[in-house]
Amino acid sequence: MNTILYSLKQTPFEEMPLGSIRPIGWLIDQLQIQAEGMTGHLDEFWSHVGPNSGWLGGTGESWERGPYYLDGLVPLAYLLEDERLIAKVKPWIEWTLASAREDGQFGPTTNEDWWSRMVMLKVLIQHAEYTGDERVIPFMTNYFKYQLKHLPNRPLAEWAKARGGENLICVYWLYNRTSEPFLLELAQIISEQTEDWRGLYEQFPYWNRQTSFDHRVHVVNVAMSFKQPALRYLQTGSELDKAAVYKGIRSVMTYHGQVNGMFSGDEWLAGTHPSQGTELCAVVEYMYSLEHLIRITGDGYFGDILEKVAYNALPAAISSDWKVHQYDQQANQIMCTHAKRNWTENNNEANLFGIEPHFGCCTANMHQGWPKYAARLWMAAENGGLAAISYAPCRVTAQVGAEKAASAVIQVETSYPFRDTVNIKVELSSPETFTIKLRIPEWCKAPVLLINNEPYPLQAVQGFASVHRLWREQDELVLTLPKQAKLVPRANGAVGVQYGPIMLAIPVKEQWQKHRTYPPYHDWELYPRSPWNYGVELSEQTVSDKGRVIEDEIQRQPFAAENCPLRMSVQARRLPEWTMEMNSAGTPPVSPVISKEPLEEIELVPYGCARLRVAEFPVLCELP
Repeated sequence: MNTILYSLKQTPFEEMPLGSIRPIGWLIDQLQIQAEGMTGHLDEFWSHVGPNSGWLGGTGESWERGPYYLDGLVPLAYLLEDERLIAKVKPWIEWTLASAREDGQFGPTTNEDWWSRMVMLKVLIQHAEYTGDERVIPFMTNYFKYQLKHLPNRPLAEWAKARGGENLICVYWLYNRTSEPFLLELAQIISEQTEDWRGLYEQFPYWNRQTSFDHRVHVVNVAMSFKQPALRYLQTGSELDKAAVYKGIRSVMTYHGQVNGMFSGDEWLAGTHPSQGTELCAVVEYMYSLEHLIRITGDGYFGDILEKVAYNALPAAISSDWKVHQYDQQANQIMCTHAKRNWTENNNEANLFGIEPHFGCCTANMHQGWPKYAARLWMAAENGGLAAISYAPCRVTAQVGAEKAASAVIQVETSYPFRDTVNIKVELSSPETFTIKLRIPEWCKAPVLLINNEPYPLQAVQGFASVHRLWREQDELVLTLPKQAKLVPRANGAVGVQYGPIMLAIPVKEQWQKHRTYPPYHDWELYPRSPWNYGVELSEQTVSDKGRVIEDEIQRQPFAAENCPLRMSVQARRLPEWTMEMNSAGTPPVSPVISKEPLEEIELVPYGCARLRVAEFPVLCELP
């Protein structure tokens, strides 16, 4: 057994109390659309989270689906201050708290699995922070005493063993509030019983598309796993634990990475081919892992990845009205139909847009993406400072300064990521000296900061530029992060086009055809109504021409196909030899490609706006 450190390392950033950050602008629109759609109504028609759920005392599903749903519904309800949604949340919370037994165990008696309780603990933590419910800390204390007693004889297994990091998050949260030494003893046991993700990532063995089940290649387990060595680092202090995170992400992206910031997994790690799928659960869980990784490491590298996933992979897998979703998304996705594809495990309907395409885990779990992201846009930094983790419109309230004697309200007004400028207004109860750390994305080579219209020099360290000064009422920062398109090299000489945190793709016109009646939202197939098999005239010089970018008005739902807030015009030719393979876009022909088809002007649009698209395409060879 490793030595137990009876303390936790201080992290560069700390999460602000939930409720300190309120979305505004396009981000609150996104949350309201989510509330109007599936998240706000799922319990009304999907029995797995309906009144008969085992997590409401019924005889229905009693494992992960109720907790998964609450893990997104709770933050959504309180971020929106939506009384209708809060009323939906309360029965789940009350039943769960009332289910505690004398020995500390809780939840449905028909299910003793450790895993589903890890999710419900995360729900209770959010509930406690948003509401101040004082029952949660003694409830969790008793449960963790139960775990400490029983884990030696009933260790973590299967999903719980793969996902023990979720348990650690909850143990550490409680330790930071109670300082109970037994919690770190429990954390040590949980770490030892959890899959050895550090060992796996130090010498990553899965170089190819995986064709058989193993918890270490399950895409959602992988998405959750990256934070586990970093969480362990907080207790061991070992730099090897922290280093394993970087090795793991880089290895997985090398062998399984996709242009949307994700890695393939349909259901298992599936290589880099742009027609392999990525499960939606993995998208939202990877976002949650990245939010913890930036907190623990203070490294803006993870913020860059977080924005890329949030602004591309997340919206792409969900309809713009939030009424249906995909289980698997493809980077090159030319139709979504009930058909055999080259999935590693998933069935023929896994890329339909529907209520429950393939497994229902994503139906329950997809809801956490935007709310948790919104709640962690800013974090607390050392000596009463603040750190901008990701850029989206929001209002932040905090106590600032070394003594935290001043009250601050930070108003972030921006159309980022669709535009370059972030306006940050500082309101203070009294002048105060503290540091604001601004994340400077790696892709931005010429950031500009004005404070009260005066230039301020920026020097980024680990992706953050620090502004330390005496702040006064009505100080205003204007941060400009100029975007310049760049080519992202892919296999066979193909490329993706990145524009700031946004990936651009060739949109394919969509014909939505009802596949299955499933009131109230139904299941849909998507068929292409325009060509997709283009080679594009691209070079670093041509994509850097800002004149090619057309900016349109930003609508309430900027991730809708009909509302693209920006477009890039390019020259392209059809490639007749590039055809479908197993109902998906075939392997891109080796670039540079020659085509005698007529030259056309086409437009690239944000990946998240296009449910049918080609995001990885061949480059044309110039004809003589």
